[in-house]
Amino acid sequence: MATQIKVPALGESVTSATVARWLKKAGETVAADEPVVELETDKVTVEVNAPAAGTLGAPAVEEGGEVEVGAVLGSIEEGDAATPPKSTSPKSASPKSAPAKSAGSKSTPPKPAPAAARPAANPSGGINPPPRPSGPVARPATPPADVAAHRPMPAAQKIITEQGLSPEQLGTGSGKDGRVTKGDVLAFISRPDSQSAAQPMPAPAEPASQEGREERVRMTRLRRTIAARLKEAQNTAAMLTTFNEVDMSAAMALRSEYRDAFEKKHKGVRLGFMSFFVRACVGALKEFPAVNAEIDGEEIVYRNYVHMGIAVGGASGLLVPVLRDADRLGFADIERTIGDFGRRARDGHIKLEELTGGTFSITNGGVYGSLMSTPILNPPQSAILGMHKIQERPVAVAGKVEIRPMMYLAVTYDHRIVDGREAVSFLVRVKEGVEDPRRLLLDL
Repeated sequence: MATQIKVPALGESVTSATVARWLKKAGETVAADEPVVELETDKVTVEVNAPAAGTLGAPAVEEGGEVEVGAVLGSIEEGDAATPPKSTSPKSASPKSAPAKSAGSKSTPPKPAPAAARPAANPSGGINPPPRPSGPVARPATPPADVAAHRPMPAAQKIITEQGLSPEQLGTGSGKDGRVTKGDVLAFISRPDSQSAAQPMPAPAEPASQEGREERVRMTRLRRTIAARLKEAQNTAAMLTTFNEVDMSAAMALRSEYRDAFEKKHKGVRLGFMSFFVRACVGALKEFPAVNAEIDGEEIVYRNYVHMGIAVGGASGLLVPVLRDADRLGFADIERTIGDFGRRARDGHIKLEELTGGTFSITNGGVYGSLMSTPILNPPQSAILGMHKIQERPVAVAGKVEIRPMMYLAVTYDHRIVDGREAVSFLVRVKEGVEDPRRLLLDL
């Protein structure tokens, strides 16, 4: 009896998927709950497990095919995989497989090779070597000196061809055995009378074929969705970006001082900089609620909570899982959750429901070395913060020039709902919170 493999529920508002790849081949034995096929949705990759143990049948949908929720992907037959038949060797082939001969025909024995073509056998049973010719052996004649002189060196030949010259025009060269060198050709070209002796330039070579030099790969479903959403953001929102810079000295000093104690108390959770920026953004969003709002038709939806989207790099692209109720989380909870997002994104185990519902996002291009960029909105959100690489730069402090670890910050916002004053003030509040972490602890 066969058990069908069906497309499971894929999450809210997701009704279809693409068969990314089959993890098992038809005829292989699979165990119950063992992953057999990967589906790619608009947001994440989902593994479909075998509903029962047995032998995987032929797939009902090939890789790259589109499937709806509940559609049949394949089936699993009861029992182990059948042993494939052994290949029949030519020696054991049936006489019926030989070509049919007409009745009464006789096989014609192969003709013996001519005696001159077969080596003679000596009395000891070996093969006599072929007779050696008597007299001196003729050797190839050495080309005359004048011929050798007209054989340019490879580098010289290239210039001769490009300039439309001939070796005879250059005569005997300065190289070994009179060969023409690159210097000889360049000296000849520099002579005033050489231009009249030059032959017309050869016609340009035909352009090389592009076959084998290009590769076309179908875009993944996730990449197509990302492209569509980003273009939608450009076409819909009135995006504008404002910049500032933050001195990371205080945050780095605090992190260095309490890093070991923090990790020991919270059982391996490392203290990073993301928690500082999340807490700073939460405080600024409370002060400027329009940055945490969105446009819905002709209405503006203001939120009294913060669901913070954190951009992380995954195996198939950038994902933005949501840190829910970030305004209620402490430093340890923020760092623990973000670390878990990063690990599961690399393994492809982010859940669909974790990618929806964000009200504001943070992306950190600094982990890849970016010094400054303009992040793009994640619709329907109205703003996104871009963090960048920490770099030591000279700055003026109390009338003196000092070297400080500085980071450029960028906020891209939808100017339809967020005014320039609000966006600039929001970024200043984030800067103040990171530069003086005591403000984050006192909720200032």
